[in-house]
Parts: sequence; structure tokens; C-alpha cells
Amino acid sequence: MLQDTLSSEALMQLEDQYGAKNYHPLPVVLSKGEGVFLWDAEGKKYFDFLAAYSAVNQGHCHPRIVNALVEQAHKLTLTSRAFFNDVLGPYEKFITEYFGYDRVLPMNTGVEGGETAVKVCRKWAYEVKGIPTNQAKIIFVTGNFWGRTLAAISSSTSSKSTKNFGPYMPGYEIIPYNDIDALHDALQDPHVAGFMVEPIQGEAGVVVPDEDYLPKAYELCRSHNVLFIADEVQTGIARTGKRLACDHHGFRPDILILGKALSGGVLPVSAVLSSDEIMLTIQPGEHGSTFGGNPLACAVAQEALKVVEDEKLADNAAYLGEIFRERIRKNLVDKSDLVKLVRGKGLLNAVVINEHEDSPTAWNLCLQMAENGLLAKPTHGNIIRFAPPLVITEDQLHSCCDIIERTILSYKE
Repeated sequence: MLQDTLSSEALMQLEDQYGAKNYHPLPVVLSKGEGVFLWDAEGKKYFDFLAAYSAVNQGHCHPRIVNALVEQAHKLTLTSRAFFNDVLGPYEKFITEYFGYDRVLPMNTGVEGGETAVKVCRKWAYEVKGIPTNQAKIIFVTGNFWGRTLAAISSSTSSKSTKNFGPYMPGYEIIPYNDIDALHDALQDPHVAGFMVEPIQGEAGVVVPDEDYLPKAYELCRSHNVLFIADEVQTGIARTGKRLACDHHGFRPDILILGKALSGGVLPVSAVLSSDEIMLTIQPGEHGSTFGGNPLACAVAQEALKVVEDEKLADNAAYLGEIFRERIRKNLVDKSDLVKLVRGKGLLNAVVINEHEDSPTAWNLCLQMAENGLLAKPTHGNIIRFAPPLVITEDQLHSCCDIIERTILSYKE
């Protein structure tokens, strides 16, 4: 194959010449993955500390998930929803029982899951709550990120997402994150249908709200007959030390959005789960996808979820997350002028570099960590997110902390 004969530099040049310029990746060309490790085109080995933005919680190329993919691919990959298939129904039963919901609407990408949730919420608003046609509002919060479609960026407060892409979606209201009084005030409008929120804001830099924010927000929504929509595309599926991040607070969202690790990083799979009352407002022809609920995706997702339980990945994330944050606090926050704080839950963590967002320090640190054998990526300029595959062992975690600490403590402008 062509790529077998090309260097990393040549492969990056091909992307630069022929691809759209919508990403700014670290200059590392990856060609192989296994568990917590990645290898570049020249064979250099790295610890993966991004996990494809939490899409490979089960580790790269998990043999059980890959085997499910291969076995199903030999039988049937796609029928569209014009017909029934023999994998979708069993998968729907499995995932609804797994997360405790009545029904699931399967899609492909996380942003499709978000758009599906918005549509379902609006349909419920008109047909069940009785909001006048085209008057429904959905509340979002500052710093949210659920993709870059027009519907998603319409809720964004980032100029990088919104500049020169208008006009934007109507019917959205944006309030401050982690501000329960702002939510209380917004819910006084009887036309509010839903409140969509990430339990922890991943792309914003692993921003963790006050401990009582989410349960209070959920109760406020209930008292105003407003749907609580949890975007758990990144925080769900064991990443934060529980099956779902909302599980830390003991409530079940009215609408749950999943993606990323739902397939273990093997192919795009997302899902929206809800109750009969909410989901059955959608009728044939009103929403769907050619690939949504395809047999290949269903087989992969079911096995990916089984791996999470069988390998106790939530427990591992909870245990190792405490170790990670304690080491970083002790060895970096307390000792380095560069690291302002570490925050997170489970194995979704970030360090805030004591620099302005426009500073190149976090980027340069990630370049140096890559040189030292660990891959991570900055977000918002001065924040480095650390989210390894959840199959990482305690010894491996300590080896990674050694690299992170050595890199930061020896860093010079």
C-alpha cells in the first residue's frame, strides 16, 4: 500500500496538499494502536492520553470488539431502515435495559445524537407539553460543545465555531454554566422545552460544576415540566468512574445522548435514549438516518458495552483518576509555576497551564510530551486534557505521570 512506503513527513504533506484545513493536529502520524499504546509511521511507541476524545475507552483495537465487527461484517453490514434486520432489535433491548430507558433512537455520530435530542425535545414540547407551534425554547450553557453542525454551533459561545457561519438556529437560549439561579430565571418562561448540558464540559477544558449543580438543575427542570437532556457523548460509558456521569448524582436524565465509546472507537455509533412518552412522539418519516441502527454498528456497540462491564472499566477509571489527580497536585501544582490546577473526575482530567489562552506553552508542552512518548492535546490554548483509555493499568498510569511531570518540570521557554 502507498502509505507503507511513505514517511511521516510525506504523509503530513499529502494531507496539507489535498485535505481541508479544518484541523491543526500535532505533527505525529499514527499507524497502529493496541490497548493504551499507539505507534507512528516510523514505529515509535507512545502512550495515548487522549483516547480519541474518549472514543476508545475500551482501548485501541480491543479484540472482542474487533471480532464482533469482523463476524458481523462477513454476514450483513447495512440494510437501511427500509427493512428490519436481525441485529437491531436485540441491540435495542440490550441498550435500553443497560441504561434503564424505555426506548432508543440509534444514530451515527455524537453531533447527530445532539440534533436528534433537540428534535425529540421540540416534538414532545408541541405534542405533549402543549407549547404553541414554533415557540419552543431549549436552554444551553456557556462553554458547551456538542459538534460543529449549524444546529450545534448555534448554541456555542466560541467565536471559532460561530464566526461567518450564520444565520443561526432560532429557539435557543444560552445561560451561564454552573449558575443555578440563571437556570431558575430562564425556566420562568413557559415556552422552555428542554435544558441540554454536559455533566462535565470536555472540550471547554474538563470544567467540573459544583457538586450540587446537576441535581438541583434536574429538580428545577422537573418542577417546570422541562426535559433534562444530558449530553454524555464524552462523559458517558465509564469515563468519569461511573457508567454515566449523572450516576454520580443519582438521577436519570429525561433524554440521554451517547456516542464516542459506544463503539469502542471502531466506527461511528451514537444513541438517544428516553421514555415512551417522549420518544413515541416521533413518527415514521420524521427522523432517521441511512446508517443509523445498521447491523454492523449494533453488533459492535453491544459488544463494546459488554466489555465496559466485564472489565470493570468504571471502577478502574474511578480508582486511577484519584491517583492521577493526587500525583499531579503533589508533584506539579505544588511545585511548578506552570501548572495552576488539575481538575476532573475519573479518567477525564485536565491541567490548566498558568498562561494566557494565546500562549504557546501548552502546545509546546504537548510537543515535548510526544517526544517523550506520550500523546495529549491542548484545548482552549492553555489547558491540556488527559484522558487515557480506561484499560490502563496502575503501573502504566505511573509511567505516564512520570513523563508528564518530567516534561513540565524541565520545560523552558
